[in-house]
Amino acid sequence: MARTTGCALLAGLAALVAVVSTAIFLGVGGTDVAARAGRGAMAAGSAHTAVPAAAGSWVGTWSASPVAGEPSTADGYPGWSIRNVVHTSVGGTWVRVHLSNTFGSAPLVVAHATVARSAGTGGAAAAGGTMRVLTFAQRGSVTIPAGGAVVSDPVRLAVPQRADLLVTTYAALPSGPVTYHPNARQISFMAHGERTAEVSGVSYTTRTLFWRYVSAVDVLSSHAAGAVVFFGDSITDGLTSTVGANHRWPDYLADGLMASGDRRLRLGVLNQGISGNGVLRGGPEGGPSALVRLDRDALSQTGARTMVVELGINDIIRPPRATGARAVIAGLRQIVARGHARGMRVIGGTLLPFEGHGAAYNPVTEAVRQQVNAAIRAGTVYDAVIDFDKALRDPYRPTRMRAAYDSGDHLHPSDAGYRRMAEAARPVLLGGTADAKA
Repeated sequence: MARTTGCALLAGLAALVAVVSTAIFLGVGGTDVAARAGRGAMAAGSAHTAVPAAAGSWVGTWSASPVAGEPSTADGYPGWSIRNVVHTSVGGTWVRVHLSNTFGSAPLVVAHATVARSAGTGGAAAAGGTMRVLTFAQRGSVTIPAGGAVVSDPVRLAVPQRADLLVTTYAALPSGPVTYHPNARQISFMAHGERTAEVSGVSYTTRTLFWRYVSAVDVLSSHAAGAVVFFGDSITDGLTSTVGANHRWPDYLADGLMASGDRRLRLGVLNQGISGNGVLRGGPEGGPSALVRLDRDALSQTGARTMVVELGINDIIRPPRATGARAVIAGLRQIVARGHARGMRVIGGTLLPFEGHGAAYNPVTEAVRQQVNAAIRAGTVYDAVIDFDKALRDPYRPTRMRAAYDSGDHLHPSDAGYRRMAEAARPVLLGGTADAKA
């Protein structure tokens, strides 16, 4: 019952690559703020110029869902510089940054913000000559209302594919709870004082595993064929992947797409996974439910034409464990219908085996998982199916994950398991079928 064929996807991607859109916009013309840092001037200065017409399209290269207000941050982080390390998928020639105060209870005044390429050392240092001031409607500071979000003006910066960027914000005033993404599996940095333009990174002595305020990065690209949104829970979030290695399964998929050399595969990879998230259930730790956050986190991503969904296991196994298969399947179909209304192709994955995951596993919860997977495999939910269950299960005990793919908690994959998920997803994303390994 697949509603969109593989040939249609390839044709759509090829057409998107062929389209060239021309945009004229205002921005800071690639100002190198390192030259101004010694003067302590972090305003945008007088370098605002009309940017020449540029060929290409805006596409998301990185994203992370806002999850909640960070505990114990009632006043935010006044007087701190926060340097978020984010990893691109596709590259481009211009960049713009999305900042979020979604879970703030008061306006957030971002006094200064910058973006730079990482020096590639794994620390807070920026590559020389790449530090750029971010402006917002041509102003060096921006006030983001409680519950709101903003996008910076475009700034010229050569952004490589599969590389680290540093997005740094500074707030001088108390602001209310910090909108953050825990379980980032990436080390970012903080420093006392206004250090947004600091290239060396020596002041950034505080390490953190959270992303704060930054929610997405877009690039202007003449090569990208759109973006794919990965909408899921902790398995998509990469909860058990190696910190700092970019070994979430969408990361592995991005590596394969970029390495192929095929123009059709130059896709922005946008990870909108939240650990603990469910189709119908949300909460302080799992963020708003998938149905609640769908528009914000998936359907509105820049350049997105395809959504890949891996959701439902938390509805089944997390307390009170009262959600039946019919409700989960109905919720997944709502996600698909809303995706179709935005013109998106919606691919979905079967739910992974979880025998051994404590009290969550029992005959009732396993029966619900099997019923959900049967509906998915029957083609009554998604446009195309990635059979993650078949790809990762133990062939001799299919209710359990294969040991080589198991992180040890019997629910989340290891790095090898995440790599296997990417291998299973790639041919389906391109319109073929996944050949699950025995």
